[in-house]
Amino acid sequence: MAKRKLNRRQAWRVEKIQKEKADRAQRKEKDISAQLNAGELGDEIHGLVIAHFGTQVEVEDENRIRYRCFLRANLGSLVTGDRVVFRPAPEVNGVLGGVVETVLERESELSRPNPYNEIKPVAANIDVLLLTIAPEPQAHRNLIDRYLVAAENCQIEPIILLNKTDLIDEEIQPFFDELLEDYEALGYRSMRVCSQDESSLGELKAFLNDRVSVFVGQSGVGKSSLIATLLPGEDLRVGALSENTRKGRHTTTTARLYHFPAGGDLIDSPGIREFGLWHMTADDVLYGFRELRDVAGHCRFRDCAHEGEPGCAILEALEAGHISDERFYSYKRILATLTELG
Repeated sequence: MAKRKLNRRQAWRVEKIQKEKADRAQRKEKDISAQLNAGELGDEIHGLVIAHFGTQVEVEDENRIRYRCFLRANLGSLVTGDRVVFRPAPEVNGVLGGVVETVLERESELSRPNPYNEIKPVAANIDVLLLTIAPEPQAHRNLIDRYLVAAENCQIEPIILLNKTDLIDEEIQPFFDELLEDYEALGYRSMRVCSQDESSLGELKAFLNDRVSVFVGQSGVGKSSLIATLLPGEDLRVGALSENTRKGRHTTTTARLYHFPAGGDLIDSPGIREFGLWHMTADDVLYGFRELRDVAGHCRFRDCAHEGEPGCAILEALEAGHISDERFYSYKRILATLTELG
């Protein structure tokens, strides 16, 4: 399809926006250069981005001292969890400053669509994705599978966390036992917790130590209560800080990194907690089902759609009972959803 030609006014507007961006970048570089020439910036040190505020990021050094830093113009977009090299600057109005010089390579990246439907990273260097489910609202395999597909494609380890165990009675206990056993058979780890019973969180706290984690799951499963229990004293309603007043706004606009008292870190924001699949391809979805991707390479035809073609290894494995009906049908439902969205 040929690209649509811009009219004169549209071309002028695009050029104007690009020039404004270039001017802002140039002004920022001049401010930084002025600090450099004045000898105000210290030596380069390593830091961790713990929040993002417009044109600046909050960076924490190894001693957990925080700096409000500008970015070099050629660094691109930084997100919470990025590891950086920065140069600290003197304190101004009670706030330490600095300049981020380099961003280190990301080990993992969590993305989601922005308001313009562009896929943008929202957090980096995450070790564990805690997929939280509960009896209420009822846990569904297909929803679990959607989160697992996203985690597999992000190269982040998923843990299935069954919360609100106090609501599980003898009638529904077998359902959850079977549910977790099925996923454990696929190699996924699971835990059972109750945010109202801190004694049930010992295994989880030990697991979170020395890891960077994110809680995800549908609304109502108790993610906020779990996080509040694990982060006593933190007001999680307060997200970004006003650049003018340094006071919290009660609308979270950025992901923020918190330190667990028992060790480990949490990157949190409501937007991350309820992320799901975005514009994935059929190959991405297949990759997200680990037992399917191991078999798919043995299909007779490279472009096999697993719909009944001769020599389809996935259908043969399904018929032999090596792949569960539930997971295969979940895979097909997700593919159908992508087709509907397309």
